[in-house]
Amino acid sequence: MSTLSDHPTVKAVRARAGDGGYNAAPLDAAELRELCLRAGADDVGFASVDDATLAVDRDDIQAALPGARSLISICVRMNRDSVRSPMRSVANVDFHGTLDDSDEVTRRIARELERRGVRAAVPAAAFPQEMDRFGGKSWVVSHKLVAAAAGLGHMGIHRNVIHPRFGNFIMLGTVLLEPLITEYSTPLAWNPCLECNLCVAACPVGAIDKDGDFDFISCYTHNYREFMSGFTSWVEQVVEADDANDYRERVSDQETVSMWQSLAFKPKYRAAYCVSVCPAGEDVIGPFLSDRKQHIRDVVRPLQQKEETVYVLPDSPAEAHVAKRFPNKHAKRVSNGLVPPPKQA
Repeated sequence: MSTLSDHPTVKAVRARAGDGGYNAAPLDAAELRELCLRAGADDVGFASVDDATLAVDRDDIQAALPGARSLISICVRMNRDSVRSPMRSVANVDFHGTLDDSDEVTRRIARELERRGVRAAVPAAAFPQEMDRFGGKSWVVSHKLVAAAAGLGHMGIHRNVIHPRFGNFIMLGTVLLEPLITEYSTPLAWNPCLECNLCVAACPVGAIDKDGDFDFISCYTHNYREFMSGFTSWVEQVVEADDANDYRERVSDQETVSMWQSLAFKPKYRAAYCVSVCPAGEDVIGPFLSDRKQHIRDVVRPLQQKEETVYVLPDSPAEAHVAKRFPNKHAKRVSNGLVPPPKQA
C-alpha cells in the first residue's frame, strides 16, 4: 500500500520550493499598500486584531479566520452628486454599486495574497451577514471601527466614517489576515467632522442629536425599511390581511411595488440623507466654503422638502419629530422586526 509521500500531488508540491504550506511571515506594509491600491482601493490602512478598539469583534474574527492577527481596511469612493440626489433610485444605484466595488476589491486582494501563500478571508462590506444571529450581533467585523483604527478617518456625529480627503462619500471593506504586518497605521489624530449639524437638520426621523446622541432604532426603522425590518413587517401585513382589499388598506400600491423592486433587485435605502448633506473632506468642502447658503439650497432643502412616507414606531420620538419638523412628510406607524408590532385595532 502506497504512503502519502508517494502521492503525485505530494511529490509535485515537495519538488517546488517550500513545502506548499501557508506563509505566515510578516507582510511588508509598503508592498501590501501598493497591492491594495492596484486592486482598486482608493485608500488603505492596517490594524492589529489586538487593537483594544476592536475587542467587540475579536471572537468573530477568529471564528471567520482562525489565527488572524491583522486587518486591512480599504475604502472606495462614491459619486457625490448621485448620493445627493433627491431621486433616491439615483442614490441607491451608487450605494449598491460602490458596495459591490468594495467587495470586489477586498476579494481581489485576498486572491492575490492567497496566490502568494498568505491566509486571508473577506467579510462582506454589507450583506450577506450571519442571519441565524439576527436580533443580536449578526456582522462579522465592524468596518467603521476597523477603518478608524487603521487611520482612514473617524466617525462623525452621524455615525458614518469621514475620510479626511473623500469625506463620508466612501464605502468600506476589510480583509482578515493571518500574518503580522511590519507597520500598522496610526489612527487619525483629529476628526474630519465639521459639526455643522446639517445631518441633524436633514434626518427625517431625528435620529441624530447635535450633542452626539444617536437613535439607532429610529434610523433602522425608516432607512432600512426595505431591508430586514420592513420585510418582516410586510410579511406580517400579508399574513394578517383578510383579502386583497384589506391588504391595500394596510399597504399602498407604491409600497408594494417598492418592496418588489427591493426584492427583485437590491434593497432601497429610504434616506441616508446624513451622508448626502455632509460637506466634510478636502475634496468635498469647496462648494460649502464658497457659499454655504447655496449648499443648503441645492443639497439640504430638496431632501427636507421631499414629500415621502417616513416609517416610525408608534408614539416614538421619530413620530413626534416628523409631525414637528416635516409637515410635508407622512409618518406611518410600523413594526421593525426588533420591536413587537403595534396591536391592530
